[in-house]
Parts: sequence; structure tokens; C-alpha cells
Amino acid sequence: MKLLLTSGGITNDSIREALESFLGKSIYQSSALCIPTAQYGHPWCTPQSMWNFVAGEQPSHMTGLGWKSVGLLELLALPSMKKERWLPWLEAADVLLVDGGDAIYLRHWLAQSGLWDELQRFPNLVWVGVSAGSMVLTPRVGREFMTSGSKEIWGREDLPAPADAGLGAVEFSIFPHLNHPDMPTNTLQAAEKWFEQIDHPAFAMDDDSAIVVVDGDIRVISEGTCVELG
Repeated sequence: MKLLLTSGGITNDSIREALESFLGKSIYQSSALCIPTAQYGHPWCTPQSMWNFVAGEQPSHMTGLGWKSVGLLELLALPSMKKERWLPWLEAADVLLVDGGDAIYLRHWLAQSGLWDELQRFPNLVWVGVSAGSMVLTPRVGREFMTSGSKEIWGREDLPAPADAGLGAVEFSIFPHLNHPDMPTNTLQAAEKWFEQIDHPAFAMDDDSAIVVVDGDIRVISEGTCVELG
């Protein structure tokens, strides 16, 4: 897959241009599937915030960019269906819009749903992550971002005890929402403290930044601040 890993979504022209470069055509000619699943695992998220993502009304405006079509892909529902039903949905899509929330919860359901294994069959599909939707692809999330992971929040007794490991699709970790006005603890000093537990490359990035990954090649796109740590 082609990866566009953001902190805050498609927030400026530079990130949008990178997305259309990946697609090889305009957003208006492209079809998207949005995945809100990570929100269910985060205590800050509500039914209203989930709807805002689906309706394109939150700051990331992921679903409201003018796509040819937008569909909802809910990972929690996939295990109840045969793959033959939902695989054609992936074949018809150009991009997956993966929202933020809890990265560990998202990691679990990407595996549990079978979606992660099937995605290897779609090398031209573009993955656009927001916050946890980007962090889930990294080797480690870090303790500071294990916001839920509890059986009380997840509501299931069969979910595994949380660990901060992501899917490891990339070789670096991400500290998102750097210097965000609503997240006063997300400072560069906090990012450096977070980095002490990360034993591989990492980036601290604000919501005007993104990281592009194609075939292992990494490129930073930023109209704000993106700091390579270490």
C-alpha cells in the first residue's frame, strides 16, 4: 500500500497534493472508504465525534473533500460477514480513510476483522491515517498513548491485555498533535520524553504535517512542524 500518515488529516494544500499524487487522479475522480473504528476505544470519543468524522464535519475533513463516492467500512461488522461480501468493496476503492482514537484498539480489530491480512492484496490502495490511524502502522505507540486498552472501556472479556506494539508496517513511530492548542501536554519536551522508550526512529509532528511512505521510502510533508527525534 501507499501510506499517507497524518496527525490531523488533510489540513493543507501540500498534504492534499501528496494525496492526489498517490491517487494518480483528482479526489473528485476517486472513491474512498472511511474507517471510524478506533474511536470506539478512546474515552474522549463520542457518538457525535464518530458522526462528525463520517459526515466530514471534523477538522480533518477527511470524508468531505469532494470524493466521487464515500463509503463506511466498520471493522467491528466484518467478522460477521463472509469475505466474499466485503472484498469487492476494497477492490472498488482507491483510498482508506482511517480515523484516530485508540491505536491499540484499532490494531486489534484490524487483525480480528481479517482486513489487515487482505490488504496485502491491494498494493495500489492508499491508506490515509489520522493520529491513531497513522500510529497503528508503527512498531510502537508508546505508553503515553495507550489511552484505553482496558476491558472496562472495550467491554469484552476476550480482548488481550494491551501492549503498545503497532502493526510494524513502517520502521518509525509517531508522536502526533505536537503543540496542539487543545492538548497542552503535547509539547516537544513531552515528545522527547516519550522517545526515551522508543528504540527506533520517530517523528513528532503537528496537524499541518504528514509522512509519505512508498516501498519503504519516507518523505516528510509539512506546512508546520515535524521533528525527527533522536
